[in-house]
Amino acid sequence: MRIGIFGGSFDPVHNEHVCLGERAVESLRLDRLIVMPVCSPPHKKGKELSPDADRLKACEIAFAHLPKAQVSDFEIKKGGVSYTYLTCRHFRTLYEDAEIFWLVGTDMLRDFSTWKNTQSILNDVTLAVCARDEKEGWLEKERAAFYEKFGKEFAVVPYNGKPVSSTKIRVLAGAGEDISAFVPQGVAEYIKKRSLYTVAGADKALALEKPARKAHTLRVGEVAAKKAVEMGISERKAVTAALFHDCAKNVAMDSPLLCGFRLQEEWGQVPPSVLHQFTGAYLAEHAFGIKDEEILNAVRYHTSGRAGMSELEKLIFLADMVEEERAYEGVETIRELFWQKKGAGALDECLRRALKETIAYLKAKGDSVYPLTIEAYKEIK
Repeated sequence: MRIGIFGGSFDPVHNEHVCLGERAVESLRLDRLIVMPVCSPPHKKGKELSPDADRLKACEIAFAHLPKAQVSDFEIKKGGVSYTYLTCRHFRTLYEDAEIFWLVGTDMLRDFSTWKNTQSILNDVTLAVCARDEKEGWLEKERAAFYEKFGKEFAVVPYNGKPVSSTKIRVLAGAGEDISAFVPQGVAEYIKKRSLYTVAGADKALALEKPARKAHTLRVGEVAAKKAVEMGISERKAVTAALFHDCAKNVAMDSPLLCGFRLQEEWGQVPPSVLHQFTGAYLAEHAFGIKDEEILNAVRYHTSGRAGMSELEKLIFLADMVEEERAYEGVETIRELFWQKKGAGALDECLRRALKETIAYLKAKGDSVYPLTIEAYKEIK
């Protein structure tokens, strides 16, 4: 008997997961493909997964057309952190005489040496590797490196997967966007019906933005979501703040939506380029029901910054500056610092550089620098 085990967060399961499963069944001549959502992946500690029942159901919908696929709740029922070596040991005990393959992408293959008890895993299963947007020649290089490190071969699933991001899908779904290009139709319908990733009011807030601004906002959401977990920030909070950060950018001051808005004395003389952060926080709270003060502050100071910024405020300020289509002198350095540093305080050096560049740019233009920005720079410096 030949069994393939395909584990993952599946949050949500998407088209590339399904394609990999199909090719694995075909190329490895599997008698059974076990699709297994994890309970808590060790490499994503602190990540908020969607409800177990919803991820299981979405996987059943996605793989329903594949007769040899079976969705397993083993890791979810077991609970706690999911370690691959323990799961492999369980299935080896269950199927003593079977040839068992553990499906991984090339990104996970390169990270395999950091997994717990790798030798135990390789004693129980054979890794089956699928390329993920790889260039020609990757296989020979990875095979040689893997054999040198572990003294074993891995099997290959001949499929070069597209770089589809579950994070991006969650952000788009949270914003009320159509995700049917990324997930099976039945899964898209299930996610919408269950409002799995919906951020209340985000679709209405985004409707106030011009198309180019809306596209920027969605990119900021993806950047913020990708960075949030490693910083110990709730992905949900990061996405919410990002989706509302520019909600007032295209709203006129005489709009009925802003009829109760008043500038606060402590904000001083507010430049036009900064004003939308304050009106945006007002709209987020009064028009769209956001009550979380941390999220509101991330919107309220995302352009100027301020002294005493929270980690969420730093994240939204910088995500706004480094999203992939931002193009200004020095952006590559700031972007590299943003992605390079990990853990608590990781953004401080990036923030210092970003504030310094902002102040230099405004001075070079002959514009005055908003006092909150100066205060933020003095503190971080």
